Amino acid sequence: MQNDRAEFKDKFKKRSYKFVLKLIEFLDRLPKDNVSRRIGDQLLRSGTSIIGNYIEGQAASSKKDFTNFFNNCLKSTNESKLWFAPLRDSKRANPEEVRWFLNELGEYSKIFASSILTLKGKK
Repeated sequence: MQNDRAEFKDKFKKRSYKFVLKLIEFLDRLPKDNVSRRIGDQLLRSGTSIIGNYIEGQAASSKKDFTNFFNNCLKSTNESKLWFAPLRDSKRANPEEVRWFLNELGEYSKIFASSILTLKGKK
């Protein structure tokens, strides 16, 4: 069980890092207009915050601290989903590419929400 947990953590950290790299490539391809830059800046902050809070959570000093970091991960995941929608709907981004990001973020949301419920003893 402990090995499964450690393996999941390692895989998730690598998956999240690959997400950030793909996000950077995505943002580099956005149009160079003012709206795309502003939304892209917000998306870069929220998207990279996911792995940042996840890594920080691994070094948390208490269960409450750990839970707070996971809450921040969930919030950043939800915020990132928000920023992808106007890029897609304003035709500034490829809908297929956005769909991949939204699916990935949806899975992250489920992971963090489930973890938070477990940590709070509600699951």
